[in-house]
Amino acid sequence: MARNYGNDDKSALQAKTDAQKIAFAPIMFQAAKALRDFKILAFLRNKKEGASLEEIAGHAGISEYGALVLLEAGLSMELVWVENDRYYLSKTGYFLHVDQLTRVNMDFTHDVNYLGFYNLQEAIREGKPSGLHHAFGNWHTVYEALAEMPEKFRESWFGFDHYYSDTSFPQVMPVIFKNKPLKILDVGGNTGKFAIKCAEYDKNVEVTILDLPGQLEDARKNIATRGFEGRIHTHAINLLDFSKPYPKGHDVIWMSQFLDCFSEEEVVNLVSNARDCMDENAELFIMETLWDKQRFDASTYSLHATSLYFTCIANGNSRMYHSEDMHRLVEQAGLKVVEMIEDVGVSHTILRCKLPS
Repeated sequence: MARNYGNDDKSALQAKTDAQKIAFAPIMFQAAKALRDFKILAFLRNKKEGASLEEIAGHAGISEYGALVLLEAGLSMELVWVENDRYYLSKTGYFLHVDQLTRVNMDFTHDVNYLGFYNLQEAIREGKPSGLHHAFGNWHTVYEALAEMPEKFRESWFGFDHYYSDTSFPQVMPVIFKNKPLKILDVGGNTGKFAIKCAEYDKNVEVTILDLPGQLEDARKNIATRGFEGRIHTHAINLLDFSKPYPKGHDVIWMSQFLDCFSEEEVVNLVSNARDCMDENAELFIMETLWDKQRFDASTYSLHATSLYFTCIANGNSRMYHSEDMHRLVEQAGLKVVEMIEDVGVSHTILRCKLPS
């Protein structure tokens, strides 16, 4: 099936204006973050009558010059507007201030990506996460580095990762537990959030988390805090060592926001390893943010930007997948997609997969 997305309907004048927005985007991003972090947007939210430059600078604890250059940038970004020398918060400024999704995305962009993205072209040429190498050290991937990353990096990385997955859990649980599984294998289980949700949802289920040793340290702490050591187990494994089999005997295998972290070849190998540990009754559930299955243009825009994070920072070779690509790779690995559940959480799709009959 041919892919179709977008058009070229705008005028030449609008196109040139949009080109300037792209040209200065990194600078304006920092100005927007400063307006947020200096609490200028928060101050204006509570000033229905607007506020003067002097009032804004005094509240932010910065000079009038500093406040002025930020506010003028805010005018062009349409975060604020000015009338009779009094500044007001716009609708866009409101969402930049209060919307949790926007905050998570902005922190992720700043703390995880910003420094490294100077090296995006190098990453494209070499197929390696050159931004990670230059900004944080010569790690092979961000996943093996995560336990050693600066606290702000970790906080924003996990905030980004968890925001998208956590909002889906209420819809996910009835899907996963439809056939009352007793044993679940959580592949790439990260800090154990999904496993803990499963243990809370069904008192009879046992979950085993597969992940790198560094990730499992965080998971074990969280599991112990919730008192689930008896029902949630960990299995340390380098998932990119495809010679290492997954443990067998599980009714459900779960991969959430996982396969987008890998290249097409790696996806096939990872799903093949899942296939090899399945019996005829087992089910593999893949939850991904497939970019062509989004309800809103803003979601698609965010996912295309996230693909570049994978290119420059995460591993150099993965992306947010199109649904047709994910179907093709699953079938290439020897499984069949028997159901697709869309509009899960913020932007997810679940693929339910089984062995071919």
